[in-house]
Amino acid sequence: MTEKDFIPQQFSKNIEKGEVTWQSPSNIALVKYWGKKENQIPANPSVSFTLNNCKTTTSLEFQKKSEKTETFDFELYFEGKKKEDFKPKIQQFFERIEKYCPFLKDYYFKIYTENSFPHSSGIASSASGMSALALCVMSLEKELGSNQVDNEDFFYKKASFLARLGSGSACRSLEGELIEWGEHKNIPDSSDLFGIKYPFEIDKVFKTFQDTILLVDKGQKQVSSSVGHNLMHGHPFAKNRFAQAHSNLDKLKEVFASGNLEEFIAIVESEALTLHAMMMSSNPYFILIKPNTLEIINKIWEFREATKIPVCFTLDAGANVHVLYPEAHKAKVLEFIKNELVAYCEKGQYICDVVGKGAEKVVPAQ
Repeated sequence: MTEKDFIPQQFSKNIEKGEVTWQSPSNIALVKYWGKKENQIPANPSVSFTLNNCKTTTSLEFQKKSEKTETFDFELYFEGKKKEDFKPKIQQFFERIEKYCPFLKDYYFKIYTENSFPHSSGIASSASGMSALALCVMSLEKELGSNQVDNEDFFYKKASFLARLGSGSACRSLEGELIEWGEHKNIPDSSDLFGIKYPFEIDKVFKTFQDTILLVDKGQKQVSSSVGHNLMHGHPFAKNRFAQAHSNLDKLKEVFASGNLEEFIAIVESEALTLHAMMMSSNPYFILIKPNTLEIINKIWEFREATKIPVCFTLDAGANVHVLYPEAHKAKVLEFIKNELVAYCEKGQYICDVVGKGAEKVVPAQ
């Protein structure tokens, strides 16, 4: 598919007003996307677990204007309060997707959104937030009688395509359980334009994988992901890093099929450390991990060596640690977390999550 396939040809209905709500999850990348080209095109492919409990719920109220204007008109409420500082990102999102959603200037919108987890703390709140909003926009397009959107596969592809234009990793937050994004020669139908469900065999151990997120630092990151991505332009190690991502995706095909946890751990932890190595070796360089992040990593290594339990870590673009482990070891790993790792979390806080099925439309109670 090309970008032109997402430009609607005609609408058959006139909708005056309405409301739609979607709940969309965050995701945690196993092979990391770091670096992008123009129009939110990834410099390398990635694959992620869709999460179940870390979600954004977004409602879109729409009222047709008496006359179409040349502006996007909307109000934004985050967790019940007007949030003016979020508006520029939504404005930019609408500007980027107008070509593919030409009805946006026909309506006045009220956007209500809330997270089940801390905003801007490295749990990909932009991924769940932008994917939820993209799904709401697609539901409006469907109500308007777009000639293409009745096809469910197309609906999700275009929603993923739109979400990517708001936040790259958002295109991986619509479906579950494993989502791949970015063109890769050995993954059929992979695309830089949208995420796809991982097309190969997945061992059952990965379908219930646990992710306990240790909140080391809930504050706003000192350097945004957008800035970090841009610093990959001209990065001295960028070419090798992008090749590494392709290679690791190839290696994971056998890992996902066989349930080889030893190899899974080696790839996932290497990817996490490589991501932060790219940050520390960019120009200008920066560090998002904290001393307690390193303490937790070392504790996990010591625990794994002592118990032989296949528990590992990954990191997103922040200080928080995602502790990954099979469901069969949940009780022992949670005991370890409570006894030895919670002390390194801000206010002792952590979130228990698990691989999930993807976004859901919220149907109003009758």
